Amino acid sequence: MGIQIGAKPDSGFDDPLGMLRDCHRRIERFLQVLCIVEERACGRTLTDEESAAVTAALHYFREGGLRHNADEEESLFPRLRAMEAIEPADDLVHLEEDHRRTGLLHGQIEALYKKWMAAGALSSGEQQDLRSATRELEGTYAGHIKLEESTVFPHAARALDKSAIAAMGMEFKTRRS
Repeated sequence: MGIQIGAKPDSGFDDPLGMLRDCHRRIERFLQVLCIVEERACGRTLTDEESAAVTAALHYFREGGLRHNADEEESLFPRLRAMEAIEPADDLVHLEEDHRRTGLLHGQIEALYKKWMAAGALSSGEQQDLRSATRELEGTYAGHIKLEESTVFPHAARALDKSAIAAMGMEFKTRRS
């Protein structure tokens, strides 16, 4: 991602909840790329610029998106469950289900975009499948991010002590090394 003048710097490993929020902003930006390109390029060959943007977005979700899910499912959620810090506890189950569903959608979207870039076109049925998948992904992420940022992360900030936050940050760092 390019540098934005005046933008707040990304959070560091000393602020893992901030890192998760920062990742949400990247998810939103890369998801926007997938949706806009699908919408604007429908029925034609992708330009080099569109192909590059889509390739970057697909790469982000394949790498950063999976790491983000691991940060939540392996570091944050277990700590919240252990402390019984989230009510209802079903929220975490719902978020984990979202991770699985978005993973399937990302696989479908990536396959269709790769076919589009390789063949230069998609059939009308494939184009509709891509539109449906990107719109479902967009809706799933909107609800997912809202739940995390309005409920889960604030609860975590109140419930987790400094040592738990520091341990999460170290786990995040290990996932990136």
